[in-house]
Amino acid sequence: MLASVAMSRGTSNDHRAREMLAWYVEAGADEAIGEAPIDRFAASKPAPPPAASPAPEPPPPQHRPAPRGSGERTAAEIAAGCQTLDELRAAIRAFEGCGLKETASNTVIDDGLDKARLMVIGEAPGADEDRQGRPFVGRAGQLLDRMLAAIDLERDRVYVTNILFWRPPGNRSPTAEEIATCRPFTRRQIELVAPEVLVLVGGIAAKAMLVRAEGITRLRGTWRQYSSPGLAAPIPSMATYHPAFLLRQPGRKREAWRDLLAVRARLDGKND
Repeated sequence: MLASVAMSRGTSNDHRAREMLAWYVEAGADEAIGEAPIDRFAASKPAPPPAASPAPEPPPPQHRPAPRGSGERTAAEIAAGCQTLDELRAAIRAFEGCGLKETASNTVIDDGLDKARLMVIGEAPGADEDRQGRPFVGRAGQLLDRMLAAIDLERDRVYVTNILFWRPPGNRSPTAEEIATCRPFTRRQIELVAPEVLVLVGGIAAKAMLVRAEGITRLRGTWRQYSSPGLAAPIPSMATYHPAFLLRQPGRKREAWRDLLAVRARLDGKND
């Protein structure tokens, strides 16, 4: 106790110590706790919040792959760089810019004679063509062979291709984007083959290559001139019905026959 400590300091200051002890007791200080004073007011203040941790360094930026086609040569640039049909075929097979390639079984490019006098361009491969990797081999292709034979042309003496090289799923009509993507390759095919006469079978092929808006019933039966920068001169072009359409509408074969006779006359040098 504080009282016993004060009494042990000697008799000379006994009276003074008693008075001081009485004052401490009255003040409520009746117990010695420590020799060093404690600031109770400071102790009662709330502790300051901890210093905020420094913000973590942002992670280094990750490399994001460029969108497909970004930074790559366009179909027009690729096609223009091909000097032979073999180079063009390899470029088409390697081309990744058309989404149809992802769902097709084969890339269907061409068939027949590379330097043919007559070039036939259709729309797109069907199921049979996709399976075999050759254009016009199904029922429509067999009818095309008979149509050519009717004007004394064998299939292996004609160059045959399509404006698309991959089958659209379910044989749906190609989109404008798909046509625009593949068209530079078809244009380069025409330039490298340089046929005397061009036959466009079906409205989609005719409109795409002649850049016309009319339907096939308006486009067929009339000679038009196809031209491109890589050709020495425009090529006489005849649009006619697609063999697949003629299988569904055999009554239109008479009109197609007239178109074929005009093609034969043009090849024989008898201009209409």
